[in-house]
Parts: sequence; structure tokens; C-alpha cells
Amino acid sequence: MSRSNRERTEQTRQALIDVARRLFVEKGYAETATPEIVAEAGVTRGALYHHFEDKKALFRAVIEREAAGVADEIERRATRQTAPREALLEGAAAYFDAMEMEGRTRLLLLEAPAVIGLPATAKIDAENAEATLRAGLEALLPQASASDLLEPLTAMLSAAFDRAAIAIEAGGSREDYERGIAALLDGLADQLRR
Repeated sequence: MSRSNRERTEQTRQALIDVARRLFVEKGYAETATPEIVAEAGVTRGALYHHFEDKKALFRAVIEREAAGVADEIERRATRQTAPREALLEGAAAYFDAMEMEGRTRLLLLEAPAVIGLPATAKIDAENAEATLRAGLEALLPQASASDLLEPLTAMLSAAFDRAAIAIEAGGSREDYERGIAALLDGLADQLRR
């Protein structure tokens, strides 16, 4: 395939993902039909099915891109800090900033588990934002690795971040949730030092 064909192929794929994301945010997964996606993307149904097996595969591509965007924002901001606690807190702020993108909380935290299933959603998260969280916790809490607590602590804190994002989107105080995350981290550090 020539470079221009590859570029056109990738442009078509990205156009489908862009349009699908917008429609999934506006209408939800269930109410978004593939004919509407292809019409708005200006491509044929054949082009859609060339790139994606079905609507669910297109939705998964949207979710993977969203999750990667969140992880990129966290990585970009958290790595500026040298102390593990500050890096985790900056990562928390970056996560909440990234989740402010219109529709992102709904897509990643509400629709994805319902559409592609909790195991698939958890795998995508584990490869993205949760991987950064795990690395941060390992730096802050080296004793957690030694006691086999790193994985469960990562999973539980990741869930806490997700619940906080949902609450913030519903009008909760972001400042309160950021203080709550700091209190959780400090409490874990204190407990594991004993």
C-alpha cells in the first residue's frame, strides 16, 4: 500500500472515530446508528466495515483513544514532579482535568463497561491511566510491592478516582475529591510504614 493510500486509510479511520465519538456523546451508544455515523463521516458502509467489524468495535476504538488521551495527560504532567507523593497528586489533578473533556466520563466510566464489558474496560484502563497509577504507587509505597498489596491497592484507588470523576461531573467539589485522594495516599503511606 502506498503512503498516500495508507494516509487516506488512516484519515478515513480517524474520521469514523471522530464522528462516532461525537454521536456517542450526544446520543449514547444505543441510540447511535451506523448509517448515521457513515453519513456524517462522508464514507460508505463498506468503509466502516473495512475498518471495524461492527459498531461495538468502533466504540471500542473510541474508548481506546479516550483512555490513551487520559493517560497521555497524566504522564505529561505527573513526570514533572520528582517526589512520588507530588507526582501522584499532580497525576490526580491531570486525571480530573482530562476527564473534564465533554462526554469523556460518560464514555469511559458509564458506557464502556455496559457496552464492551467490565473485563475489556478494565484491560484498557490497566494499559493506560491505571498503569501510571501503579507506577506512582510503587514509587510512593515500595512496601506495597513487597507485601503483594500493589495490585489490589492500584485497583481500589483507580476505582476511587473513577467514582470521584463521576461525582465531580455531577457537581461535586473537585477540591474536596482532590483532598480526599491526598488523604487516602497519606493514610496508605502511614499505614504501610508501620
